[in-house]
Amino acid sequence: MSAEEVPTGVDVPPRAGAARRGTAWVILGVVAAALLICCCSAVVGLALSWSVGLFGNQPG
Repeated sequence: MSAEEVPTGVDVPPRAGAARRGTAWVILGVVAAALLICCCSAVVGLALSWSVGLFGNQPG
């Protein structure tokens, strides 16, 4: 067997690394979207609470 021959029985897809990188980008995108939604909803909730006076000075 020469150095140029590939032994039989080796099933490695030629672009396996590219598929893994694509999956990693999808996961990172989903995580980033979830963080964005969470932070935006927290900001909206704080703004609404402040606008109705929940953070005003309470008489002691």
